[in-house]
Amino acid sequence: MVVKVYGSTRAACPQRVMACLLEKEVEFEIVHVDLDAGEQKKPEFLQRQPFGQVPAVEDGDFRLFESRAIIRYYATKYAGRGADLLGATPEERAVVDQWLEVEAHNFNDLAFNLAFHLVISPHMGLRSDLALVHSCEQKLEKVMDIYEQRLSKSKYLAGDFFSLADLSHLPAIRCLTEDAGLGHLVKERKFVNAWWEDISSRPSWKKLLTLL
Repeated sequence: MVVKVYGSTRAACPQRVMACLLEKEVEFEIVHVDLDAGEQKKPEFLQRQPFGQVPAVEDGDFRLFESRAIIRYYATKYAGRGADLLGATPEERAVVDQWLEVEAHNFNDLAFNLAFHLVISPHMGLRSDLALVHSCEQKLEKVMDIYEQRLSKSKYLAGDFFSLADLSHLPAIRCLTEDAGLGHLVKERKFVNAWWEDISSRPSWKKLLTLL
């Protein structure tokens, strides 16, 4: 059965889900939600996602929202298909979860604010908060320094295997490096740059980029 992904291919969180589905070789279709027109806030969509955010998925009779919950679900449901994104032992799975939490709580908010004020606001004709941009960039520099330390000891964030922890970073780092002009956050760090070159070269991610 084809998985329906409700969202916009331009948005980071739907991209996170799409990347996971491609890694797991799960067939899906995008049901476009026009974010510029505010379709995610309309009553019919709020029945799928009560907070008015994308993505939401429909898999037969099963519905789910929140991108990290969705990727955990499909990585578990199709554990025997494609790359193992969860880890083979309880310890490996715990470390994957640890770095997913880091991505969600230490990386993502800063990356979102930078993307919003450097990419989305100009697109919408809104004034960017450059003071906030400067603050978030400084804070994200420190986060990336911690990533550099971690990646100097292991090929990927959770160890020597590509996992959801790495995959979850793909959309935001692509936006920061290619759209927001913040490539130095990656390129100035030897191990972070090698990691990014590796994970952004995966066939699943390259295929996703053709869908944007």
